[in-house]
Amino acid sequence: MSGQRAAAEPYATRFESQVTAVDGRRVWLDSSHFFAESGGQPADRGTVGDVPVADVVLEDGEHVHVLEEEPSFSEGHRVLCSIDWSFRMYCMRAHTASHVCYGAARRVLGEVGYAGLEIGEEMVRVELETDEELDDDALVSLDELVNRAVWESRPVSWDSMPVADAREADEVVLTERTEGSAFSKGRVRVVTIGDVDEGGASAVNVSSQPWDAAACGGTHVRNTREIGPVTVLGRTEADAGRAGVELAVGPRAIERRETEKRVTFAASRQLGVPLAEATGKLSTLEAEREALADSVGTLQRELVKTRLESAEPFEREGRTWVGTTAGVVDANEAGEVARDLAGELADVIVIAGEEDSPFAVVATGEDADAETILRDLTDEFGGGGGGSARLAWGGDFDVDPEAVLSGLE
Repeated sequence: MSGQRAAAEPYATRFESQVTAVDGRRVWLDSSHFFAESGGQPADRGTVGDVPVADVVLEDGEHVHVLEEEPSFSEGHRVLCSIDWSFRMYCMRAHTASHVCYGAARRVLGEVGYAGLEIGEEMVRVELETDEELDDDALVSLDELVNRAVWESRPVSWDSMPVADAREADEVVLTERTEGSAFSKGRVRVVTIGDVDEGGASAVNVSSQPWDAAACGGTHVRNTREIGPVTVLGRTEADAGRAGVELAVGPRAIERRETEKRVTFAASRQLGVPLAEATGKLSTLEAEREALADSVGTLQRELVKTRLESAEPFEREGRTWVGTTAGVVDANEAGEVARDLAGELADVIVIAGEEDSPFAVVATGEDADAETILRDLTDEFGGGGGGSARLAWGGDFDVDPEAVLSGLE
């Protein structure tokens, strides 16, 4: 069998072993059921001869048990070892849940590759290779499929097979880069989440194909029902061509479900509709809000346009100038208004406003340079900016918008 003994016998948590070497807090054993950190799964916790284990690492293929303090035993002693069952079982559940999530991702996103795993105490991060967008609908589908797979009580198994055979099996995902510990001497350890048990909770209309089969050196439960509650928490930032999924297993999943329930029930009460209709009501309100925002934006731009048309033009350097304040219109919207009127209402249009800080937008007809005019403003009032010959923006002025306009004349 390829991989660590803990992965082959994950339910074994008490064993006796002979100490083969001691170097300070570092201890080597004749054989060990402790899982050494690898493949995104943390090391087991527990005790070696009543001394708590701080870490377990692999060095040259051997387990090194790093204890919290130097032990009283020495080389040649036999010691009783105990593995923290609650943490071991959590890791077994979490690691198996990540495989279930990967199988769900293939059904939701299509062709995906496995890019990595990180099991933390609060959440599990699964990273996928995919160009598909992991939007809210995809996350909801992942959550549903993962929990269905748990409910269906699918068997989980691990077996060693020749790497050549695994490469020829379409259903087996080989990931040597992230699961190197699963490979040994031309063989690979494959963890398979299979079809539902005969007479299982949901045997009807379930594909006979494995839910997931992948190279893996971690510890796993023997049936998906042992995973317990799982909640997909959301997406995480990932590099291009990848998508990160965060999920919780056990108490953290239950706590998240409680929060989601409270939020959805509160939303249902506030909206005054049954829970099943809340999503549709929210969509309607969102559409109405967007329409209202568009309408308000149009009115605000029209107000700035009216201000410009009502402003008293003045002559400067042989050109006609018009300026006004932007009111609540931001710099981008002010730029659109100024650009539309430049060359028609006046040769130079200046709109000064104050969003996060005082700004000015300059738009010109063909016989003036907006960027040059803006540079003159920044030289006089501070700040900076840029743009093109027809349209330029500047900001962070040392004076308010009215002072900018007064300075134009």
